[in-house]
Amino acid sequence: MTRALVRHNIEESKAFIETMNIKPKSPGILNGLRFAVKDLIDLGGYKTSCGNPTWRDTHPIAPANAVCVDQLLLAGAECIGKTITDELAFGIDGENFFYGTPLNPRAPDRVPGGSSSGSASAVACGIVDFALGTDTAGSIRVPANHCGIFGIRPSHGRISVAGVNPLAPSFDTVGVLACSSDVLAKAASVLLGCDVPSGFEIGAVHLIAEAFAACDTEVREALARPVETIKTIFSGKVRETLLREIDAQAAESGLKGWYDTHRRLQWAEIWSCLGSWVEEAKPELGPKTAMNFQLAKDLDRETIAEAVRQREAYFSLLKEFLGPDDLLCMPTAPAPAPVKGSLGLDRTVGDYYPRTLCQTAIAGIGRLPQVTLPVAEISGIPVGLSFLAGHGKDDFLLAAAQMFDSALAEA
Repeated sequence: MTRALVRHNIEESKAFIETMNIKPKSPGILNGLRFAVKDLIDLGGYKTSCGNPTWRDTHPIAPANAVCVDQLLLAGAECIGKTITDELAFGIDGENFFYGTPLNPRAPDRVPGGSSSGSASAVACGIVDFALGTDTAGSIRVPANHCGIFGIRPSHGRISVAGVNPLAPSFDTVGVLACSSDVLAKAASVLLGCDVPSGFEIGAVHLIAEAFAACDTEVREALARPVETIKTIFSGKVRETLLREIDAQAAESGLKGWYDTHRRLQWAEIWSCLGSWVEEAKPELGPKTAMNFQLAKDLDRETIAEAVRQREAYFSLLKEFLGPDDLLCMPTAPAPAPVKGSLGLDRTVGDYYPRTLCQTAIAGIGRLPQVTLPVAEISGIPVGLSFLAGHGKDDFLLAAAQMFDSALAEA
């Protein structure tokens, strides 16, 4: 498929909350590349608004760059601005009540996805080569999918979150959105402190049957050709795998058990991290964000202990199932990007949020790295395919993503 960026300028993109030019601190492998930073991540000398004016007004100027920003500047990259995020990163649609909705240049009437909405837009508009985002429940993977670009959520704990506002710490990660798999690998390798291997073998590629079955028919049809290409090129290594081969309970609950566990722990941590500020500052919140915080506040915290136990059980099952050179493969999102303004206020109404979060929960629960590649489209609307590797196998996953991207581009 054609992956040419649909270029727009900064004003047209509506992706930035603030622009600046922070020059590289030294030369390195990112020489000549420009990046942007999600406005959840500190830039020294600037305020971090986290997508909400009251947060901006009740917090001081950042005293230093987040560690991840300094890593990129030291590797030769130039930072040109801070990008819009869903309020406090609590959302996956990309519609910010106060700062607007960044442009999805591939589908202008559709949401860009969130919460790393501005970062995805800035990359997809060709303004920057890559951008920093955060991913707790899909906030890099979903906007990368919707905007037709590359994105990685790393293994939990691999990239420093110092200087990054927390949302749900046992799921929070800093990752990269990029214009190509090569740029993705370069930027991510700097943050991970690793080299991307040039010689490696792929073991098994497991197509997660339930994840494909849960998608809209048009998504499955759009992904059919790239999946067949992968089967042909990597003959004998690709197999359809039922989730119940990993998790016996999935025979009854499918992906829902993973989603429910993730949701309960995420909401509990969100209220523990941000609830005191919400109660004390009494900030003006967008209607969706206010609803989300109410759901987090109202969570039955008696369920936390069981949710932790279930998460660790899932983590152990994945660790036992995945060989060191194995990959999981699944659609990044179950449906195309929704039309702007179509999702309403209440995330408990309709199925976009739970269906999407069912797809993203596996990596969060398993602390696994996940890469999404733009491989198809539906009437011009991007569709992504994801690969997941074992915990800590980020370098292997980046190399595999480059291999798959090259193979699919040549097919």
